[in-house]
Amino acid sequence: MSNDTTTDTKPAPKPDNKPGNNRKRNTVLAGITLLLLAAGGAYAVYYQTVLSKIQETDNAYVGGNLVNLTSQVTGNVTEIRADETQMVQAGAPLVQLDAADADVALAQADARLGAAVRQQRQRYADVGQYDATVALRRLELQRAEDDLARRLPLAADHTISGEEVDHARQAVASARAAVAVAQQQQQAAQAAVAGIDVPHHPAVLAARADYQAAWLAARRNTIVAPVSGYVAKRAVQVGARATPGMALLSIVPLDQLWVDANFKESQLRNLRVGQPATVEADMYGDKVAFHGTVTGLSAGTGSAFSLLPAQNASGNWIKVVQRLPVRIALDAAELRAHPLRIGLSTTVKVDISHTDGPVLGTAMPRQPVYRTAALSQPLQQAATAADTIIGRNLRQ
Repeated sequence: MSNDTTTDTKPAPKPDNKPGNNRKRNTVLAGITLLLLAAGGAYAVYYQTVLSKIQETDNAYVGGNLVNLTSQVTGNVTEIRADETQMVQAGAPLVQLDAADADVALAQADARLGAAVRQQRQRYADVGQYDATVALRRLELQRAEDDLARRLPLAADHTISGEEVDHARQAVASARAAVAVAQQQQQAAQAAVAGIDVPHHPAVLAARADYQAAWLAARRNTIVAPVSGYVAKRAVQVGARATPGMALLSIVPLDQLWVDANFKESQLRNLRVGQPATVEADMYGDKVAFHGTVTGLSAGTGSAFSLLPAQNASGNWIKVVQRLPVRIALDAAELRAHPLRIGLSTTVKVDISHTDGPVLGTAMPRQPVYRTAALSQPLQQAATAADTIIGRNLRQ
């Protein structure tokens, strides 16, 4: 009996080592390698020509002027004519105060000015009275001297007694003293009014200035907007007692905005004033690009100006990369087309390819940076009203 067992085994497939497949694989790998090298080279060129010439930060926020509206006089608020988010024009009345106290003060100033004019009229009249008094005293002195001259020969002949001559001499001395007193009074009266007329007397001018101040205070019961912009942070309420310097509300002029970009200290080496910048606001995304210019770098980092500066001399010290605010001025036409708001987040890219500009800001300009004519008062009207009061009291 046979125990032979037959097992069928298939031979393993031989690896495909055809030369054509190897060449194809090598070609693909070489192509991939060349693509990677080309991409790396292109990125190196792009970085050297573009990215290395740009400093970018997303730690940037829109800034602007926050104009606080305050009262210059004291009074109770009777009207509020604008509320938050509303647009106001420069010179528009926003808050009205009760004018009763100001009207009373203006009437009192009117009365004081009239009284000052009449008092000076009296002083000018007193000068003429003292002139007449001096003339009268001189006549009395002349009469006393004539009496003494007539009595002296009679006293030599013993026609009259010596006592009568002594009385005549005393009368002459008394008349001379009266003349001296009258002359002193005349000089005092002339010193108070010499060289000026009633309208230009210092006392009248002082009362006139007080009247103009009361006139201005009466007009300032209407508080106007100093600039055009949008109302924000209204703190005043009807019936509140407004005092000088009290903040009533704020106005934000949205045509006077900029961006404060906080760059790392390691990015400041090539930043210069005058370099162009591109700003993208999160509000509009990358669809809207604002173009600006670097106008200046802050004189200190944010931590240096904070309320509680860091105490780096302590034992537990950890180095923190500091940031420096860089001011970016924006194009006014682009702001009108796409308005921004204070505090919005932005991304700033500064072209640092030109490094010939100054590192620090320029000197203070000769012309005012901001100006308003809305707060100016027509002082000529106050002067005309004061002159009318003076003329009325001069004629009466």
